[in-house]
Amino acid sequence: MEEKIEKLLDELKEIEKELSKTEVLNDHDLYKTLTQKYAHLASLRDLWQQYCSINKQLIENKDLLLSEKDAELIKIVREDIILLEIEKDKLEKEIKNVLIPPDPRDNRNIIMEIRAGTGGNEAAIFVANLIRMYKNYAIPKGWNIENLAATPSELDGYKEFIMSIAGKNVFRLMQFEAGTHRVQRVPLTESQGRLHTSAVTVAILLEPNEDEIQIEKKDVKVDRYRASGAGGQHVNTTDSAVRLTHLPTSIVVCCQDERSQHKNKDKAWRLLSAKVAEKISSSKKQEESNLRALQVGSGDRSERIRTYNYPQNRVTDHRIDLTLYKLDRIIDGDLDELVMSLIAKLKE
Repeated sequence: MEEKIEKLLDELKEIEKELSKTEVLNDHDLYKTLTQKYAHLASLRDLWQQYCSINKQLIENKDLLLSEKDAELIKIVREDIILLEIEKDKLEKEIKNVLIPPDPRDNRNIIMEIRAGTGGNEAAIFVANLIRMYKNYAIPKGWNIENLAATPSELDGYKEFIMSIAGKNVFRLMQFEAGTHRVQRVPLTESQGRLHTSAVTVAILLEPNEDEIQIEKKDVKVDRYRASGAGGQHVNTTDSAVRLTHLPTSIVVCCQDERSQHKNKDKAWRLLSAKVAEKISSSKKQEESNLRALQVGSGDRSERIRTYNYPQNRVTDHRIDLTLYKLDRIIDGDLDELVMSLIAKLKE
């Protein structure tokens, strides 16, 4: 790892020289490419400097243990070593993540769809749990979250929830959340204390840029209707909800969260654009993914990427055989260890 890092830091110095040249400053595309690469390598440099500093402190502390006679000081040094080892491990994981080459899509905005699968009300409640988990993960990173559409269920859950997430490294960190998430726990509604297994599906769509996809208005059927809440009760008295049907692909999207028909229509167009772009991408790159088809599946319990087992406080990601016994922290948004492990393994 050290040899690879040293080579990349030499490359960083070369990029610094290039960025000072007039011909590079005048070439917008080249300048943008180099500044992005510079930012990536500069973050690696900063992490490596922290890592080397901590490693030096560890060596000094371990040498001190060999010569020190004072019992109280030895105790303090040992405690310091434990904390430094934890920080060193954390930095090593971050460095390994940064060493994975950047993808042009890393900073792209995404649309995340979370849907209840097998399990009825319990699955819908778990949709709400995942919404909270992802929002808690996003907020400290400074990401912007916008709710696009939601279909509430009974018992404070959701049959479907769609939101957009924007910010630095959003796609890089969230792309592997796509798939079926299985939950094992005793539902609040279970009077006999029996363990239930339910499933929720997550899909990750890249939100297209304006120049990436152009949908002709003549290809879209627009329906307006009265918005309603869980159980069918009307939540307003105007036809503010909007349904868009893309006739060439038969893709249908609905938005009803806003009281304004105009706002619902804007959100529906964004969602439709993402789905049409994804369908085009799927057909062009069938071998790469079938994107949504592979990500979501049927929502059956057997098609799972991750299992959340509440009785054992355990989360297992089946793609990389990783099990962590801290479900309580993960469901509160502490996803970094899971996310970094997935990136390290699946982008090797």
